[in-house]
Amino acid sequence: MAAITYEHIKTCKQSGARLGRVHTPHGVIETPTFMPVGTQATVKTMSPEELKEMDAQIILSNTYHLFLRPGHDIVREAGGLHKFMNWDRPILTDSGGFQVFSLSEMRKITEEGVHFRSHLNGDKKFLSPEVAMEIQNALGSDIMMAFDECPPYPAEYDYVKKSLERTTRWAERCLKSHARPHDQGLFAIVQGGMYEDLRRQSAAELTSMDFPGYAIGGLSVGESKQIMYEVLDYTVPLLPQDKPRYLMGVGSPDALVEGAIRGVDMFDCVLPTRIARNGTTMTSQGRLVVRNAQYARDFGPLDPECGCYTCRNYSRAYLRHLIKSDETFGLRLTTYHNLYFLLELMRKVRKAIMEDRLLDFRDEFFAQYGLHENSKGF
Repeated sequence: MAAITYEHIKTCKQSGARLGRVHTPHGVIETPTFMPVGTQATVKTMSPEELKEMDAQIILSNTYHLFLRPGHDIVREAGGLHKFMNWDRPILTDSGGFQVFSLSEMRKITEEGVHFRSHLNGDKKFLSPEVAMEIQNALGSDIMMAFDECPPYPAEYDYVKKSLERTTRWAERCLKSHARPHDQGLFAIVQGGMYEDLRRQSAAELTSMDFPGYAIGGLSVGESKQIMYEVLDYTVPLLPQDKPRYLMGVGSPDALVEGAIRGVDMFDCVLPTRIARNGTTMTSQGRLVVRNAQYARDFGPLDPECGCYTCRNYSRAYLRHLIKSDETFGLRLTTYHNLYFLLELMRKVRKAIMEDRLLDFRDEFFAQYGLHENSKGF
């Protein structure tokens, strides 16, 4: 039995979006789904119990950061990432490639791998397909990501072509060095920048290797939403129908809905937790910056339509006071709300797919949220 399998439940007659389940060693994920990001084996300010309370079905952790600190040997010794962080539901770990390219100014890419300096202390480090597999096998995540190169945006055609071809060779090396295919699924990452022929080349090469799942990388890196949707329009149909599809690094409410319409099953992003720490929240009426002075005497809930712990118990005025006072509890409350908001949004998306009305739902949600066609989104 494969470690990761996809079960198709329904295709929305109105939009073509799909409803499904991803079966993993640590439980079933209902899709389309949003994955909260727990970079360093924790979702910032949240406990595992709170994540379960809001029904987060899977979380994401980061290979690069756990490699640097505390070290994958320590996590292995603890019994794997699930035991280390007290999380018994599915975990996805990224490959570390994106962080190597985005955090380390001192890096050298070779065919063998990437030499770089730690952003923590400047120590020389090395990541390759084989090292990325060794780390993720030690972490014991349910879903591992192949080591890839994420080209910047914009990037010249020839550079992107060479980059994706290297990513294909690295993916093959990841498959060969993956030591635990029986209880860890390995996803490949389709690259190719904003060039349709290169996306097609990448998808064809990777799908021929028969990975248990496929991600779309290299998007949400500075391009417009419209360009991202165009890339999804021609890339998603290239991926197998019977395997999960994961759009990496995307988490704005509008992009989650639009991505689901285009057939994406899984999403992740630091957006909801990062903006929460600045007092910015997602509500049914759109973006709300609760630290603003206008909420000093607003004793209503953050979002009257939200049923989360924060909205049931605390006012905008209190949240503003906490955040202005640099109180950690305020960051916890806004983080809880934002994560709940996106998880609830995906529950509504799944319900709309089941009822064959996802396009209607999108129009209603966008109108209430203050979005419109060609909007730049959140």
